[in-house]
Amino acid sequence: MTDRRRIDPETGKARRAVPDASEAAPSDVSGEAGQPTVEQVTTEGADELATAKAEALDLADQLARRNADVYNVQQEYNAFVRRSRTEAAAHRQAGVQDVAEALLGVLDEIELARQHGDLTGPFASIAEKLESTLAQRFEVVRYGAVGEEFDPAVHEALMHTTDTEATATTVTQVLQPGYRAGERVLRAARVAVSSPE
Repeated sequence: MTDRRRIDPETGKARRAVPDASEAAPSDVSGEAGQPTVEQVTTEGADELATAKAEALDLADQLARRNADVYNVQQEYNAFVRRSRTEAAAHRQAGVQDVAEALLGVLDEIELARQHGDLTGPFASIAEKLESTLAQRFEVVRYGAVGEEFDPAVHEALMHTTDTEATATTVTQVLQPGYRAGERVLRAARVAVSSPE
């Protein structure tokens, strides 16, 4: 095996082209001494061109793969950001609902005290502030009133009577008010209903 480098790596000087004995043929004799023939130059140039084209195709393929990898990573990141925002909003709503459900007993006691006239003084303003804060910031509202039309999605009927004059099933008594946070029912209103015969 012969060293075909045109520059000597030790000295850094150009080498003279010396044809191999295996490559030497009677047709090579026609060229000047030490100079490759036109056929050799053409063959070597074609080989180098083919090698360069193959390398260029390989590099183009590698570039396309890296670009596809970058695109996939960007898409995964964008999906992660969207999913995180959605999950954060869902976790916030779940936290609000958990706190509101924990306060339902307190809100019931405040309403009972208000109905019996025991909600006076500084505690009345605290209770009012608590209810208004829950309503404004977290959309927690009380519902259920006498005369409303009965809706099984938001009411829980504990007692039932019939009325000959009734045109629809309506709430006749609210035993325990219901609460909702936004569109979600935290607790159904427990009511007595009256329906037509």
